[in-house]
Amino acid sequence: MTGKEILTNINEYKMDSAFAKVYGDDPEQIAYQRKRYIRAVEAFEETFSAGGDAGMKERSLSIFSAPGRTEIGGNHTDHQQGKVLAAAVDLDAIAIVAPNGKNRISLRSEGYDPVVVDLQEMDPKESEKGTTASLVRGVAAQFVERGARLEGLDMYITSDVLSGSGLSSSAAFEVLIGTVLDVLFNEGRAGAQEIAKIGRKAENLYFGKACGLMDQMVSSVGGLLLIDFSDQEKPYIDVCQYNENMLGFTLIITDTKGNHADLSDEYSAIPEEMESVAHFFGRKHLRQVRKEDFYRCLARLRKADEISDRAILRSAHFFEEDERVEKEAAAWEAGDIEKIFFLLNESGESSAMLLQNLYCTKTPKEQAIPVGLLLSRRILGGRGACRVHGGGFAGTIQAFVPDDLVEEYTRELESVFGTGACHILKIRACGGMQIL
Repeated sequence: MTGKEILTNINEYKMDSAFAKVYGDDPEQIAYQRKRYIRAVEAFEETFSAGGDAGMKERSLSIFSAPGRTEIGGNHTDHQQGKVLAAAVDLDAIAIVAPNGKNRISLRSEGYDPVVVDLQEMDPKESEKGTTASLVRGVAAQFVERGARLEGLDMYITSDVLSGSGLSSSAAFEVLIGTVLDVLFNEGRAGAQEIAKIGRKAENLYFGKACGLMDQMVSSVGGLLLIDFSDQEKPYIDVCQYNENMLGFTLIITDTKGNHADLSDEYSAIPEEMESVAHFFGRKHLRQVRKEDFYRCLARLRKADEISDRAILRSAHFFEEDERVEKEAAAWEAGDIEKIFFLLNESGESSAMLLQNLYCTKTPKEQAIPVGLLLSRRILGGRGACRVHGGGFAGTIQAFVPDDLVEEYTRELESVFGTGACHILKIRACGGMQIL
């Protein structure tokens, strides 16, 4: 379909059924997506076509989508080969794509500088580390290794996945690029789980960030997933059944506007400290240590020079949180609302007391996440649940808010953290996919 044909179909509501499958059937959401997709198609044509109406008649366009994700259980368990419960959400990145007859991918992301990747140069580039180009090159290189015959593309991307929100905007981007290349040049042979691994490898080797696999896997597969990382190369994935509508609660992520600068040391200290305890038992990760042995050896652990009390507490969090994940998944499948929220609140308390990732130790006077949780608990009044969201230290909190309190909750949180701080989310059943 050409750009002009797509715009006609959107304006005549012919794409509404496709939007409903991805974003739900709320009329306001569908109306928003109509406008969003129209802007994206028009932006593609303005960026890549010779100009005007003539340009829109020339090329057939494809449209792809990949969602962000929210962690529901398993805060900082994945890097210790633990279990997580996470879900794709209805905030996504979309790509408008067309062949360009050149041997390069020309990409423009809304709000960012253009990126051009030569498909004849697939090796990692030191100068590209930490850039969008490195991720595109890293994903493309792995499809070339798999025998895909890549061709040049023009690509315009716009994303609703909030950067720095714990919703994994980078994973959504990697999955989006992987899905485009898999569908257009690989006959879809890689599939969702392999695309997730491709995205992680691109981030590890090309971008230069030592991330795990959870974010990419949830974005690529979609739905509510219980993931067991005991084998990190071949994690066990169980798609959990759920009925979001039966809860009578709304999932809200609030950006507390904390400063994300210089948090690398805080994040890296968690796996390092957990692994110091694992090493005491002759193991690499805590998943390989028996919980009973850990508690039996507390006195000896405290006497070990290389192990801090905080490392012990963070390890205790791992053992309790890892067991909690399966209980949470079972509660979701059973529709046991009371149990779901009890476990979510318990997880949040464990993150606060044991994991200690609610604020940065370098700036202890800045505690936006605890302030957000304080206000949330006051408004919820014992109903629903709230907890730190994602890696912690700065950024977002997660709350399941009773539907009758959504307006009050949003108003009160945004009075403290600013207009637009609250984001209402729904679990999205589908992962990375071609829309058109």
